[in-house]
Amino acid sequence: MDLKKYKVFLTAVDLGSFTKAAARLDYTPSGVTHMMNALEDELGFQILTRGKNGVKPTENGARLAPVLRELLHLEEEFSQTVSEINGLNTGTITIGSYSSIAVHWLPWIIKNFQHDYPNIRIKLMEGIRQEVIAWLEERKIDLGFISYQPGMKFDWVPLRDDPMLAVLPVDHPLARENAYPLKSCETENFIMPACGYDYDVVELFRDAGLSPNIRYETFENYAALSMIECGLGMSIMNELITKGRVGNVVKIPLQPEKHISLGIAVPNTEKLSPAAKKFITYSEKAF
Repeated sequence: MDLKKYKVFLTAVDLGSFTKAAARLDYTPSGVTHMMNALEDELGFQILTRGKNGVKPTENGARLAPVLRELLHLEEEFSQTVSEINGLNTGTITIGSYSSIAVHWLPWIIKNFQHDYPNIRIKLMEGIRQEVIAWLEERKIDLGFISYQPGMKFDWVPLRDDPMLAVLPVDHPLARENAYPLKSCETENFIMPACGYDYDVVELFRDAGLSPNIRYETFENYAALSMIECGLGMSIMNELITKGRVGNVVKIPLQPEKHISLGIAVPNTEKLSPAAKKFITYSEKAF
């Protein structure tokens, strides 16, 4: 069983290119092509389609990908366990995270962690909720720093509750109030981040039985903040997203008050690598 070929295959699938996979893994493009041809010969069927725009998995390749990711996770766990027994503590942790958490929380957690475990490599992938959930399901990441939602099929490690805020233009009629009535979103020009479906905000409205007047949709919250600053509308965000943002907007609590739980989602805590388990411990200590 040649795990190197499997890793090359998955890297080519993720990057969509033999050339990019070769650069990432320190091979030559011709070497990657040879390895993939050899792997297909061993398997007896095609797993990649090649074209002018790069490579993508065939139907059979897509079926194999999650199995191979699990296999490589087990290999990484085995290597880290051996290293831990030998006192070396080496390995890799791949983390998916909201941008706000990656900016405000993770640098300090990583700094403290790396002080004690300098030989463990950290890979950080930033994305919106839909992306982080997909990475967890596909086993592209070990840990996902996101918000909790009922019915999640992952193990959950809570870290901190974060208040939800109304973010308004400075000349908004309610900008000087102590709280923003959630029901007012039904008549506002509402700006919805996260590809038009911010799970935390959607669930907030669903629980309240309200339907916001969604006028604009953005991918990132930071674009929404700029639109609010220009007076195009208002939005609701958790407080962490708005921290460190230099902009001419007003942030006030909701009425009634609402919070979300931020923490770590894990596919299976029992199957985590030793390094990932250590990182969770350091994250909990930070709060």
